[in-house]
Amino acid sequence: MANKITIGIIGAGRIGKIHADNLLRLPQVEISAVSDLFAGPELKEWAAKREIAKVTQDSSEIINDPAIDAVFICSSTDTHVPLIKQAAKAGKHVFCEKPLSMDINRTEEAVAAAAEAGIKLQIGFNRRFDHNFKRVREHVLIGTVGNPHIVKITSRDPNPPHEDYIRVSGGIFMDMMIHDFDLARFLTGSEVTEVYAQGGVLIDPVFSKYGDVDTAIVTLRFENGAIGVIDNSRQAAYGYDQRVEVFGSKGSVAVSNDHPNTAEVSTSEGIMRDKPLHFFLERYNAAYIEETQQFVDSLVNGLPLPVTGDDGVKAERIALAAKLSCRLGRPVKISEAVELQRQTEGTGSHV
Repeated sequence: MANKITIGIIGAGRIGKIHADNLLRLPQVEISAVSDLFAGPELKEWAAKREIAKVTQDSSEIINDPAIDAVFICSSTDTHVPLIKQAAKAGKHVFCEKPLSMDINRTEEAVAAAAEAGIKLQIGFNRRFDHNFKRVREHVLIGTVGNPHIVKITSRDPNPPHEDYIRVSGGIFMDMMIHDFDLARFLTGSEVTEVYAQGGVLIDPVFSKYGDVDTAIVTLRFENGAIGVIDNSRQAAYGYDQRVEVFGSKGSVAVSNDHPNTAEVSTSEGIMRDKPLHFFLERYNAAYIEETQQFVDSLVNGLPLPVTGDDGVKAERIALAAKLSCRLGRPVKISEAVELQRQTEGTGSHV
């Protein structure tokens, strides 16, 4: 591919605009168009300030534009699979936000379509690019901690989402914890074989209305024998809580929360410091930039993708098993959950 690539953005909500601004930092990139179903004067003004020439409500105008090399799919989850298939057919490389879909069968179809067309498909698992988590992975790779025995991941949001979001989110395992499922695979370098999920509604009864939970703990078993524990909460009173530890045969490596500063005040009344960085936009700002850079590097310089469609499939399989485990109240093997989903294909029902 040429040293400069032309990109179109599909979906101009919060995350679409973040990706656009990060792409515009890169000298190898030109953003020629952005589409959004609700595109209007405000979006046109936003695009004009960034010298993005075209704004449309029709994503097909981007996908079918021969001058565009790649698309960033940042629209609602239900649009991901058809857009990936259309982009693959048009020969466009794709960066797509997670999850690819709420149905593992459809996700696998999209990944297969990308592979068959020979396009690159990167999934937006941005936490792999976090400076802290990358360091944990490096220590596991070089053997500092020995063979991993226990992996602990904590991920708690400062505030629960709005009901309109809860209604279409796909639930805590597919929407929120899927990041942690991918991170667990990334940190250990091993596949998850079985999950046991427990959840409850402890924050807001609105989650029950949609068959969801707002608090959950999942234990994982890995192929390499390691055991994992992930806890998620939709509301932590003290802010955005993101911590990881890998414990192994030779030691452990752990990272705590990022803070606005490292100042710690000690007085007779106690020891105090600022709360963690407020939310994901602040906490993972550098990670969003890095994942964008690596996608572009892959296209311009022919480098391997850091996160593939296969990674998206495997994370969704874990989420599927966790959802089933929480409902059944027992451990569920990944293979069992996938097989059950296969059996429901075409029936209109889901695990």
